[in-house]
Amino acid sequence: MTKDGTHASPPCMAAEIDPAYFGSVGVDPEQACDVARWRQAERTRLAGLREGLGQAGRAQVSDRIAGHLGRVLRDCGVGQWSVLSGYWPIGGEPDLRPVLADLHRAGVTVALPVVETRAAPLAFRQWTPETRLVRGDWKISVPPPEAHLLTPDIVPAPCLGWDGACFRLGWGGGYFDRTLAGLSPRPLTIGIALGAARLPTIYPQPHDIPLDVILTEDGVAAKRTDK
Repeated sequence: MTKDGTHASPPCMAAEIDPAYFGSVGVDPEQACDVARWRQAERTRLAGLREGLGQAGRAQVSDRIAGHLGRVLRDCGVGQWSVLSGYWPIGGEPDLRPVLADLHRAGVTVALPVVETRAAPLAFRQWTPETRLVRGDWKISVPPPEAHLLTPDIVPAPCLGWDGACFRLGWGGGYFDRTLAGLSPRPLTIGIALGAARLPTIYPQPHDIPLDVILTEDGVAAKRTDK
């Protein structure tokens, strides 16, 4: 079930796994379906955990993550020549919109991800605090079609769940992994998550791409070590 209440895939959610991965050189289809079912159950649980914080709790978490993110970006040398892709929060995701506005005022070019074509990589349209947003896929606010297309250097991405190897559990549409697979050079990727949303593993599949850093309300929780 997607965020808008429609089915993203068949009951076993095998559509989450590219058929090219099935067979003797890839993932067993039955195992892939088991993983997909487990992930869907975890999405429901983790979304409930986030909603359970309440408005005040989510605002506090957002403020703490925002402070940590500012320090991480400074340490990475993010400045006026950088392009950062943010996100517009849905479903109780940490709200980093004030950070995006601050970055814009500091001279950083800010973009927001947009689904222009279903089941395809995301596009990134330029955003400023004055941008008049329109309703996009999943009813998320996005910059209008005439906004400049950009290629980001840094991509903070909200996570429903995460693990110590920096793999991200999202809503299940697969857009983020498709996008990362097609970006060269690859941007710095920062998972934005709750500390309590850590999982022992997300049971990564061949299409899953690890992030570089996981950032929670307590600071940097994990860093990718296999680069």
